[in-house]
Amino acid sequence: MTRKISLSVNDTPIKLDYFVAGYLDHVTGSIVASLKDTGEIKDLELDIDDDGIVAVTLNGADVPLNYFATEIVKSTVAGMVTPLKGVEGPVNSVTLKIDR
Repeated sequence: MTRKISLSVNDTPIKLDYFVAGYLDHVTGSIVASLKDTGEIKDLELDIDDDGIVAVTLNGADVPLNYFATEIVKSTVAGMVTPLKGVEGPVNSVTLKIDR
C-alpha cells in the first residue's frame, strides 16, 4: 500500500520515520473505521485546533463526532504525538493527513 502521511503539531511539521508513519496510519485508521457511517479510507484529515475542537474529514466528507468520540480521538492522538522527536511543550493543535 502506497501512502503519504504528514503531521504537524503546534503548527510545526514533524518528520516521520517508517515505523511512526505506519503506526499513525493504522491507529488513526482504526479509530475512524470504528465510527458510524465511515467506509474505506482513501484520504483522511484529522485536525485538532487550539480550542480542542476535533474535525475529521474522510474522503472529502466531514465525519460527525459526538462528545465521547471527540474526547477519545483528542486523547489518543495527543498521546501518540507527545513523545515524538520535534514535539515541544504541550500538544495544543494537530493536523494529520493520510493519503492512501
